[in-house]
Amino acid sequence: MVRHILDTPVEYLKGIGPSRAEMLRKEIEIRTFGDLLHYYPFRYVDRSKFYTVREIDSDAAWVQLKGRITAMQTAGSGKVSRLVMTFRDSSGETELVFFQGLKWIREKVQVGREYIVFGKPNLFQGKYNFTHPDIEPADEEIQVQQEPLQPYYSSSEKLKSRGFTPRNFVRIMRTLLSQVVQAIPETLSPQVMRQAKLISRAEALFNIHFPKDPLSLAKAQERIKFDELFFIQLQLLRLKYIRMEKVKSRSFVKIGEFFNAFYHNNLPFELTSAQKKVIREIRADLGSGKQMNRLLQGDVGSGKTLVALMSMLIALDNDCQACLMAPTEILAAQHYKTISRMLQGLPAEVALLTGSTRKAHRAELHARLQDGRLQILIGTHALIQEQVQFKNLGLVVIDEQHRFGVAQRARLWEKSAIPPHVLVMTATPIPRTLAMTLYGDLDVSVIDELPPGRKPVKTYHFYEKDRLKVFRFMKDQISQGRQVYVVYPIINESDKLELQDLMDGMDTVSRYFPLPEYQISIVHGQLKAAEKESEMKRFLEKKTQIMVATTVIEVGVDVPNASVMVIENAERFGLSQLHQLRGRVGRGADQSHCILMSSYKLTTDGRKRLETMVRTTDGFEIAEADLHLRGPGDLQGTQQSGLVGLKLASLVKDEKLLRLARELAYRTLDEDPRLESPENQPMVKHLQSSEFDWGKIS
Repeated sequence: MVRHILDTPVEYLKGIGPSRAEMLRKEIEIRTFGDLLHYYPFRYVDRSKFYTVREIDSDAAWVQLKGRITAMQTAGSGKVSRLVMTFRDSSGETELVFFQGLKWIREKVQVGREYIVFGKPNLFQGKYNFTHPDIEPADEEIQVQQEPLQPYYSSSEKLKSRGFTPRNFVRIMRTLLSQVVQAIPETLSPQVMRQAKLISRAEALFNIHFPKDPLSLAKAQERIKFDELFFIQLQLLRLKYIRMEKVKSRSFVKIGEFFNAFYHNNLPFELTSAQKKVIREIRADLGSGKQMNRLLQGDVGSGKTLVALMSMLIALDNDCQACLMAPTEILAAQHYKTISRMLQGLPAEVALLTGSTRKAHRAELHARLQDGRLQILIGTHALIQEQVQFKNLGLVVIDEQHRFGVAQRARLWEKSAIPPHVLVMTATPIPRTLAMTLYGDLDVSVIDELPPGRKPVKTYHFYEKDRLKVFRFMKDQISQGRQVYVVYPIINESDKLELQDLMDGMDTVSRYFPLPEYQISIVHGQLKAAEKESEMKRFLEKKTQIMVATTVIEVGVDVPNASVMVIENAERFGLSQLHQLRGRVGRGADQSHCILMSSYKLTTDGRKRLETMVRTTDGFEIAEADLHLRGPGDLQGTQQSGLVGLKLASLVKDEKLLRLARELAYRTLDEDPRLESPENQPMVKHLQSSEFDWGKIS
């Protein structure tokens, strides 16, 4: 039974039918009237005016022509074949070129017949032509609309072959809106609409398809974007309210011997004011009786591990165990060494569990964990195995949490009868807009200071002509007892990419830094784990002065004595990756340097990335720049629409609207946490009917 007219299968709309409906489902996932209603135009065009061929003087604008096809021929063969038509009007002629859907275009177009052509001209060998323009018989053309803002819908060649041309989409949308516009339900409360100064949803959906002027279109876009952002925030904050109300955890009220002894005797350096602020926030969470669910952001080297350790010591003071899960064995081992060193002299039992842990040792760990003797367990995915059972797990810390799936994280807190507190950490600074959307149900703490004595890394951009100057600088640093990383984007030479490769680079570096005076480590992804570990260990123990590597060293190598990072073909890396690589140096008290080597062939984005790296070491400024350059989809490794259900709104361009949406979502839930009031029922119904998988977020 169809619950609402918008749930009606699209095949029942006049002009579609079952077979064309199947094509819509396969090509663009449109199944219902509602899906079609939310298939928005991707641009608006002026088709009220006709141009002549002679009037085309730019490839910047879309134009509409009326004339005859005087010739049609196929050029090339196989996959590179194309259909070329000669189009003539009273002023001259131009070519129309098609690379796809040639069969149905040949069947549709007749030489000698008059057509209306609409498209964007391209300048090719001094002449303008059109690639894949819209083409319709002039005698079949319904009266040309006079409005300057006409919707233009995306359509594939397969859809066009079944009659779904951009022009026909307009006709279909007019038919749809005539049937459904009176039945479009409101989704926001009157109060939220009033506070945000928004038009109704029905008016917005009509005007997004057929705006009468630019102001109508702007208001429609604002309303639809607000809805997309508001309901993400409302659902995330509602989940947070529910969790805080329902999910109780242990109340860690005691600050005892473990924490105090560490603070007074073992603290490696004085805490920064940012670390103190974050520890206060965590202490308040741990003592509240409600489950902590906090995201800790901090740049490489900002002291997140120290904050995490002090949080774990509060758990120990309250007779609970703690664990820390890292995404790789190298990183887990590094955490284990760091924490063991920091806890020296304190009666805290710490152990490491990874996939490489021997069976006999593993059995011993399991036993000590179950009877409570083992208080802090550090490891990889091995921690979530069924046989790993805690006596009293009170705090879970997850490092680089974006590398773990939701199910993997959930399995950790299932290991305790009372839900443990959760602290997730990331060294990848997350832009504010992305943090609000991806982690909107978490409380966020930020460490935005470096520990005392740490100097910001100086960054320089050099070209190939400067290589000898860079090598001389490396020699000078090595003579002062420092060590150097040289990072390459690929291991072996590529026919397709003009990039410096590690093997060729190793030869060059070896010639300029010969044995026995210089020793070089080499690390890349094709080495076995043991070989990688051995090479990294040689570098850590100062047996080698230079490490030639790929980006496998991005995470997990902590060498305070390394003061120079040289990144080859730096223009090929993303900003966040460049920032992570730069974070491998600057870990000691000495001044460190990052040298970005690039070719002269730089794209505009490539140049902007390198300029950003030279200008700032602020991870959050870099993350914001990365978001603007790459977009949120690329940053998270998935399409923006799939990530957070956005069709019109942009996390980059609509930050102001996102902040308003979050503020009004907060205000709504503060006044009505359960959304029980009559005026909030439209929002509840919309949340219940939404098919979006909210589990994708956070």
